[in-house]
Amino acid sequence: MNAPLPKNRSAPAFDVARIREDFPILKLKVHDQPLVYLDNAATSQMPQQVIDRLVRYQTTQHANIHRAVHYLSETATAEYADARRKLQKFIHAREDREVIFTSGTTDSINLVMHAYGRKFIGAGDEIILTTLEHHSNIVPWQMLAEERGAKIRVVPINDDGELLIDEYEKLFNEHTRFVGVTHVSNALGSINPVKRMIAFAHERGVPVLVDGAQAAPHMPIDVVDLDCDFYAFSGHKQCGPTGIGILYGKAALLERMQPFKGGGDMILSVTFEKTTYSTIPHKFEAGTPPIAAAIGFGAAVDYLSAIGMDRIAAHELELLNHATEQMQGLSGVRIVGNARSKAAVLSFVIDGIHPHDVGTLLNQEGVAVRTGHHCAQPVMQRYGIPATSRASFAFYNSLSEVDALIAGIRKVQKVFA
Repeated sequence: MNAPLPKNRSAPAFDVARIREDFPILKLKVHDQPLVYLDNAATSQMPQQVIDRLVRYQTTQHANIHRAVHYLSETATAEYADARRKLQKFIHAREDREVIFTSGTTDSINLVMHAYGRKFIGAGDEIILTTLEHHSNIVPWQMLAEERGAKIRVVPINDDGELLIDEYEKLFNEHTRFVGVTHVSNALGSINPVKRMIAFAHERGVPVLVDGAQAAPHMPIDVVDLDCDFYAFSGHKQCGPTGIGILYGKAALLERMQPFKGGGDMILSVTFEKTTYSTIPHKFEAGTPPIAAAIGFGAAVDYLSAIGMDRIAAHELELLNHATEQMQGLSGVRIVGNARSKAAVLSFVIDGIHPHDVGTLLNQEGVAVRTGHHCAQPVMQRYGIPATSRASFAFYNSLSEVDALIAGIRKVQKVFA
């Protein structure tokens, strides 16, 4: 996925038509047109297998987990624990206790800010972020910096939307305490060289959090190979339910961190004099967790793994290459972000037409894209634009749907001509 496929080769055989049969929502029509769903960077669709797993849990296994000794509670507890192991395997973590269930990527990043940042980052310390960050990996660190008197430093990008790694390395000094970097830009699709960035930071004793919300659904992830200290992503972007995500953290770091939320299930004992906290990961999972969502998330990664993340990446790259080539042939259309290494995201602007108008008219053709600043306003500011239209692809999209997008753009231009 890190480079275009050679012209004399194609992606491995990939039966998109068969896969699409698993997704009931793709059979919908919008304004009497077949739905062309190209808003996968915002949220993906759910296959019947995951829907069925959620229904099975709700109808035959539902109970609160831990402590109770009755059948349903023991069953739900076992299924919840099994979901954690599935996520551990999916990202190749060493231990399942390094996988913490959260409500999503944003919650995971906030957990790190509160549990690690508020304990180890103080006045005069510096946090390195990048221009490509989603607001979820900017705002929590701004809050911390304001509270503690720390400073945020930002890695710039070039015109193609690639991080300037030489500038990244220059930002390090004796005050650097933390790095937060997105694996894949949600606004541009740029794939960042996070393994190299992590290694450079570690040589200086600086931990790194990777926002993997746009990477984990689209490519194989190996947190041990990356050697990241934290990795965060969401279930709803990879065929799972909303309201669920994970934070991977190295066990040694998690053990040193303070709890983020207090309450039931994150304790060993409580008196009015003192509370003793539980072991990881339970220390960070206060209250009744999103049990059904976690089990659904486990089913989703089972589904993706059965297809194969390498095959998913290859198919999505084929879609991206085809869309890029077709869009480059349209006059008056400019792609924003042309990194050499990209995931299946295509942001664009059309001369003289506001992105919201583009999205509205494409919707009349049944084509769903996202318009706006994509919670990445620093990226928009870098290019001097208020917003883009963004088509983002998933493995269940087809080349014919890319062609429908291009045809829709031509119709938009005709309307405004």
